[in-house]
Amino acid sequence: MTRYVAVIDIGKTNAKVALVDLADLREVALRRMANAPVLDGPYPHHDVELLWSFILDSLAEINREQRIDAISITTHGATGVLVDAAGELALPVLDYEFAGPDTLAEDYDTIRPAFAETGTPRLPAGLNLGAQLFWQHKRFPAEFAKAAAMLMYPQYWVLRLTGVAANEVTSLGCHTDLWNPWKADFSSLVDKMEWSRLMAPVRPAKDRLGSILPALATRTRLDAQTPVLCGLHDSNASLLPHLLSDTPPFSVVSTGTWVVSMAVGGNKIALDPARDTLVNVNALGNPVPSARFMGGREFSLLTQGQSEDWTEADIATVLARKTSLLPSTQQGSGPFPHHRAVWLDADGIKNGQRFAAISFYLALMTATCLDLIGADGPAIVEGPFARNRVFTRMLAAATARAVIASEAATGTSIGAALLASDQRMVQGKGERIEPPADPGWADYARSWRAAIVAQG
Repeated sequence: MTRYVAVIDIGKTNAKVALVDLADLREVALRRMANAPVLDGPYPHHDVELLWSFILDSLAEINREQRIDAISITTHGATGVLVDAAGELALPVLDYEFAGPDTLAEDYDTIRPAFAETGTPRLPAGLNLGAQLFWQHKRFPAEFAKAAAMLMYPQYWVLRLTGVAANEVTSLGCHTDLWNPWKADFSSLVDKMEWSRLMAPVRPAKDRLGSILPALATRTRLDAQTPVLCGLHDSNASLLPHLLSDTPPFSVVSTGTWVVSMAVGGNKIALDPARDTLVNVNALGNPVPSARFMGGREFSLLTQGQSEDWTEADIATVLARKTSLLPSTQQGSGPFPHHRAVWLDADGIKNGQRFAAISFYLALMTATCLDLIGADGPAIVEGPFARNRVFTRMLAAATARAVIASEAATGTSIGAALLASDQRMVQGKGERIEPPADPGWADYARSWRAAIVAQG
């Protein structure tokens, strides 16, 4: 019986290896490291060798405490890996925040598929994986020609663990330009660029692709038959438990470096690609209207390690003064990609009040994302923001719907672990927050929206 699943969870800011107990869906062990790009070489890239050492060391340490029954993998999106016939890197794994692909934007825009085909908005830097590959193809033709396969990031780690090459739809369908979610097949771009030969076979996220390689079993002391799941994109890992259990309509807000909102069974609405809405593909292979902004990154920049303590008096002061932050701290993505951040009525505010206003801003940005994708029903918040009571209360006020703050330390780990389970129903845990009775909260949300309209 599979009970203890080690989840390799590589986010843009942090990498984690968590041991999830499927018996009660909780993390019983966790290892974590900061994840930062390497800035030397031909372009900024991910330090896959440092991550690999961390992964193997963490698996070995955790396995000493509790036998690992299976391994699952989840990572951030917008990342693909070109490997040669030996499975080695043909080119470094490009950091999607690198602006190099923008130098060929005009050429790329002439060949990329329309939003109607892929559900992919045009995004800056390397946020469209197709733009990364196009740039690498043109700038490094000799190295690109050596590539035998293009793997999405979770499946690159599967290759290193098992020797099996595969791809999977949640990562392929995450604003890459490479996937047609309506036809469940590669987009016209893949044929146009003659990349079909590079695309490893597409396998379901829950498939057990193989056992760990013998050398890795020796190094980590894991059982040589330990299976490795195909894995999936991190936001879709957060969504999976709710797909298995919850009754639509609902939405899931996955928080990390990115805040990704996904609507299930919501209102039919035309998505606006200019506002960072997109169509994700869930672990069951179905299209999911989604919207996002770089909320975790914004939170880090805005707080910069300052105290997160606040009082109800701080909240009352911010609501009364309408102290607010207008978007956007991070330009180029999100629902207001071309707006520049502005503070209103913020003179002399104390730290607790500043924290409250920042939390309100992040909640109102999230509410805007939910509006843009036609979300209905409760919003289930996964990840770090679920522990921010100021955020969840304002999100309930701004949407006029309940918010459920997930108790899981990281929803991605639980969702990824469920790939190894036969469970079809998952009992979710979390506090339900109703919209505040105090009308000042909803009034604050209206004022924030009006201030953005007034900006033009």
